[in-house]
Amino acid sequence: MSHSTETGAPVDSDTFRPTDGAREPASVSSRILAQGKYETLAMLKNGEQLMLLILFPLMALFGLAFTGFLDGWAEQFGGSRIDVAMPGVLALCAMSTALSGQGIATGFDRRYGVLRFLSTTPLGRGGLVAGKAVAVLTVVAIQYVVMGVVGLFLGWKPDVPGFLLSLPALVLGVAAFTAVGLLVAGTVRAEATLAVVNTLWVVLAALGGSLIPAHHFPGGGSWFIELLPSGALGEALRAGMLAHHVAWGPHLVLIAWIVIAGLAARRWFKWS
Repeated sequence: MSHSTETGAPVDSDTFRPTDGAREPASVSSRILAQGKYETLAMLKNGEQLMLLILFPLMALFGLAFTGFLDGWAEQFGGSRIDVAMPGVLALCAMSTALSGQGIATGFDRRYGVLRFLSTTPLGRGGLVAGKAVAVLTVVAIQYVVMGVVGLFLGWKPDVPGFLLSLPALVLGVAAFTAVGLLVAGTVRAEATLAVVNTLWVVLAALGGSLIPAHHFPGGGSWFIELLPSGALGEALRAGMLAHHVAWGPHLVLIAWIVIAGLAARRWFKWS
């Protein structure tokens, strides 16, 4: 048995749901995936973001492949320059997407009130963060494919164990840099976020142990570099892709950054 509502839509008297012309609300997973798709396309359609996400890592890949910075490591692992360069470039990709790309986007969304608006919708704050995580992982996967294809043309020789061992390290690295990026984006002004994350990207790319292993730097500062998320991710990827073993120390460092930066972001993040 059914009756009509004030708007004229038939309603089932047993369930009190519209029987015609009504739509079921989207599930939580559908909302998160839709937000992730939007965030992904927003990053990929931005020319400046594409330079950061694709062009700069490619420049680093070519630079390391045709210079002698990594010759010592290539001899140690019995591989070529491109084999040793690829893990560092993938670490740079994760840092570019999770720290700079997502940090800047979140900072300006916060400035223009987008975060505050979205946090009041059915998506909610948790769904918004999850959508951003989906976007970051999707873009990093695209970067992996692009760098891999170019690497193959340059003589990269990947293998299944190295690929499989690179995945958990990349996921932890993405989570760590996303937490740091959200912490910065949620605590300072958008213009300051732009300056801070870009400065961090440059410093960590050049001196943070991602592209060039920490042991290549002179002095006793290698231990400090290995405690940075960039150094830990670079070491974890090189251990997995070149030596085919899990470097537990760097993985634990990344987990520590996820916990510390994540808790700090949860405590001090301002949605408007």
